[in-house]
Amino acid sequence: MPELPEVETTVRGLTRVLKGHRIQSVEARRPDLRRALPVDLGQRLTGARVVDLGRRAKYGLIDTDRGDTLVFHLGMSGRWRVDPSEIEKHDHFIVETDEGRRLALNDARRFGSLDLFRTDELADWPPFKALGPEPFDLDAPELKRRLAGRSASIKLLLLDQSIVAGLGNIYVCEALFRAGIHPKRAGGSVTLERLQRLVPAIHDVLAEAIEAGGSTLRDFASPDGELGYFSKRFSVYDREGQPCSCGGTVKRIVQGGRSTFYCPKCQH
Repeated sequence: MPELPEVETTVRGLTRVLKGHRIQSVEARRPDLRRALPVDLGQRLTGARVVDLGRRAKYGLIDTDRGDTLVFHLGMSGRWRVDPSEIEKHDHFIVETDEGRRLALNDARRFGSLDLFRTDELADWPPFKALGPEPFDLDAPELKRRLAGRSASIKLLLLDQSIVAGLGNIYVCEALFRAGIHPKRAGGSVTLERLQRLVPAIHDVLAEAIEAGGSTLRDFASPDGELGYFSKRFSVYDREGQPCSCGGTVKRIVQGGRSTFYCPKCQH
């Protein structure tokens, strides 16, 4: 699944093509993805000018001069393709700009979504109201407060979007490794001193992944077709049985139905 760095990479790629330009036409090639598309999507977007793009957690945001925001989620396999040479079977939503550029939202598994809201009402959308702070806005004391009294593992709590918005499995594994924290440790028991190592590790691993264009897993590629290369820098993720830099061996366990990779020698 595309995680925060992949969505941020996607938004930055779309910004170069869309910001400041008018949407000449849209084509919904099917009526739904994970859920039904808004029935007035084409009417509200056609002729609108894109004034800004952004991201909230794992959602991409496209703002127009009509006071609307197109919210997209890439689901498990979604990606935007810029100026595709031909439209493919799984290109379900097509946008053309006043410059003649064409963008196609490709989603083979159809677990993604497209929604359209009034921009000034977006913060009240239930999925957004339930989100915690963005990782880059988080500091150690705030994370300590959010983890207080929680007996669930630190790994699962960091994946809880109401605690921190946008963190996913890959980058939580990598950040916990950098901070030397065992993924099964109860979240409420992690000291402020340890969290003061963890929060910068979260910031660093996300920033490095964004700089590298994300991680190429399954079907993800950025809008220009480039693959993300952060996977080549993984310290523990997907490295079960391989040596850790400390001399230990990377292990894999399952937490909440998700694979967790860690080094038992240097994570306590």
